[in-house]
Amino acid sequence: MIKSDKWIQKLAKEKEMIKPFVEAQERNGVISYGLSSYGYDIRVGNEFKIFTNINSTVVDPKNFDHNSLIDFKGDICIIPPNSFALAMSVEYFKMPRNVTGIVLGKSTYARCGIVTNFTPLEAGWEGYITIEISNTTPLPAKIYANEGIAQVLFLESDEDCMVSYADKKGKYQGQTGITLPRI
Repeated sequence: MIKSDKWIQKLAKEKEMIKPFVEAQERNGVISYGLSSYGYDIRVGNEFKIFTNINSTVVDPKNFDHNSLIDFKGDICIIPPNSFALAMSVEYFKMPRNVTGIVLGKSTYARCGIVTNFTPLEAGWEGYITIEISNTTPLPAKIYANEGIAQVLFLESDEDCMVSYADKKGKYQGQTGITLPRI
């Protein structure tokens, strides 16, 4: 069952599931973020790794070329046409053993041809979320740091999972920055 704002607020306070936690949706002049009726809208931070083809390399998840990314820090990130950037959430998540999060991109960006990709926030996982932001358009795309980028929906089970992400020592456990592919 998808959990309500009251349940999310309770776990954010009691279990520190989301830090920092914004108790009401902020939307005045910004792309919205914070607690919503059945989810939590996360923000994108101000550090980005922008993909570039200056080295004419092949993108290989088993042997990712770090030189294919340019580091950028600022309030607005411009993603080149038909390219992508990596970023991280402002919020740090600490998922309980009986909760999984599903992350979906915000429609404000999707309506501009900007697509975000995420994996589930597994039970027992903790860290900052690494965000992949794709510009599918033939034009440069603007991303606003410290504003909303996606919404997390939380699913709770009646019991704890047998093996959590922490138990299996997942390779992205406790990530604190923009984390590149790992084997």
